[in-house]
Amino acid sequence: MSDRYPLAELDDLPEDLRERILAEQEKAGFIPEVFLMFGRRPAESRAFFAYHDALMEREGSNMSKADKEMIVVTVSGQNNCQFCVVAHGAILRIVKKDPYISDQLAVSYHKAVLSPRERAICDFATKVNLRSDELCDADYDALYEHGLDSEDAWDIAAITGLFGLSNRLANASEMRPNPEFYVMGRIPRQK
Repeated sequence: MSDRYPLAELDDLPEDLRERILAEQEKAGFIPEVFLMFGRRPAESRAFFAYHDALMEREGSNMSKADKEMIVVTVSGQNNCQFCVVAHGAILRIVKKDPYISDQLAVSYHKAVLSPRERAICDFATKVNLRSDELCDADYDALYEHGLDSEDAWDIAAITGLFGLSNRLANASEMRPNPEFYVMGRIPRQK
């Protein structure tokens, strides 16, 4: 990690951010460094995580948590973001109960073992990530064929956009994944 952007100290953060981070620590067993990196700027941290939660926990979506994490890992791999590939790859392995999926998506979703529906989601996210100016009706129709709708397409685009931002900030700040993320969803958790 670069000295240019030191992590915030937990005790120096506003109470609301400290509570959020401690809740994450309780869930994961450690503090994901992304919270301390974003915590350097409390207003931006609140805005980022509010949008993150609005997208990733939106009710009424036709997409599961695994579908959404699949988008994050796919586009983070395309954007060469080590932090997001490793951290969200861990979440994806856990929710999908598949120790291989994250590595496959991060390298090339084209070679991953995916259902046609999952492939359509990754195709759309990739186009938003790499060539959003080329989106056309056929891209939306490919989603509709698999039971997804225009709101789901919005979610895919918004998740892709949010993690495009996150990927770039993680790369610019040289954010590194916590070591714990590397084994999550690969090795059964100790009870």
